[in-house]
Amino acid sequence: MLRSNPYDAAFEEYLRQQRVAYVSVDETRRALLADASLKSMDFIVYSADTANLLVDVKGRKRLPGRNWENWATVEDIRGLSQWEQVFGADFRSLLVFAYEISSDPVGDALDSIVSYRQKRYAFYGVWLEDYRRAMKQRSPSWQTVWIPAAGYRACRFSLGTLWTGAREARTSA
Repeated sequence: MLRSNPYDAAFEEYLRQQRVAYVSVDETRRALLADASLKSMDFIVYSADTANLLVDVKGRKRLPGRNWENWATVEDIRGLSQWEQVFGADFRSLLVFAYEISSDPVGDALDSIVSYRQKRYAFYGVWLEDYRRAMKQRSPSWQTVWIPAAGYRACRFSLGTLWTGAREARTSA
């Protein structure tokens, strides 16, 4: 993980607060797979209840009155797909959109907000397979893709829904 990236650091703090087991990945060292360089994910998140997660965090500033930015690079999507194949059936790829916010978002992200270094962040997840189905080309020259607003609202979810079952199991034990 790039420790200087505030979005990655805020997400790591969120995982700690949720008491979720994870490993942060050193993005400065790209892996070689079949003699090709492969973009690393940011975190490997372990779960006793569901598939383990291969997470790529995408940091965005949330500006009032603007759509939720959700673009990614083609390399991000390709890399997560390849890692999913390498890790196998017990792992699932997840894009986490981390938004620096100035006020509480309306709706479903209230259970996935963290304060970190005097800033507030909200986290939404999109499963890689859902993102791939809904994505559109954003910039051919920058090799970026995105999901239009209605599609993004339909496939994103608050990360709090991922940890609820695990948290309830720990509490009742």
